[in-house]
Amino acid sequence: MRRSLIAVGVAAGAVGAVSGALGVGFRRLLQAQAARARAIIGKPLGEDALDADRVWKRAYGDPLDLLVLGDSIAAGLGAGVRKETLGARLSKGLAKHLHRSVRLRTGAVVGSESSALAGQLDALPDGYRPHLAVIVVGGNDVTHRVPVPDAVAHLEDAVRRLRALGAGVVVGTCPDLGALRPVPQPLRALGSLASKQLASAQEEAALRAGAHAVSLGQVVGPFFITNPDEMFSLDRFHPSPLGYRRTAEAMLPSLLAALGERDEVPFGHAAPPVREG
Repeated sequence: MRRSLIAVGVAAGAVGAVSGALGVGFRRLLQAQAARARAIIGKPLGEDALDADRVWKRAYGDPLDLLVLGDSIAAGLGAGVRKETLGARLSKGLAKHLHRSVRLRTGAVVGSESSALAGQLDALPDGYRPHLAVIVVGGNDVTHRVPVPDAVAHLEDAVRRLRALGAGVVVGTCPDLGALRPVPQPLRALGSLASKQLASAQEEAALRAGAHAVSLGQVVGPFFITNPDEMFSLDRFHPSPLGYRRTAEAMLPSLLAALGERDEVPFGHAAPPVREG
């Protein structure tokens, strides 16, 4: 997700939602808050995430292929070194539990909306078949005011394509944008509402398409709200190395479940229905 979009996009979406009820004055307030948030957040991280693609814990052997798709969080923007990215954290966690090396491929691109998932899949090498795929996307759909049904349709299509390749799939739903302290109220509250609505719809679509779903707003959102200085990176928008570690640890139970290595998942995780026959 890009800093120039959080303020402008959430403000525009909020304006559209409330304009009929609250009028010009409220719209102007949101627009002013958007400009303020944009100035505060800045752009200290640039637009490029670190390249963490490699075989992690190579000594274990028998590598499992892990694919990570989505936006800047999936790409790991904000990590200081490659081992701190979300993909690397997930790879190391899987390797530790499975005693098997993990070959990471990151297709995620900073700034992506859900509509970009198809292109990320199209860009994979011919014949590539991941054992497991993780998708984290949604923040840019909120800030770009993408209609929820459209965003969810793109996500569901991506999950179905991955399932057709034989991959287990885990979707990390849209984070709670209400955790972004640089965004003032009431703009932050409106962003929180929009992100929660999208996250709920994403979970339903993921389960329907055969993926596991992890509510990032529930499982790690409280850490970002109560400990923002530790959990956010320099831009106070993307996760810090600790934020990525917490996120990976929280998602790991569903990754193991998607691989058939775990039967039950904790609060904030949802498994697809078991299909008979």
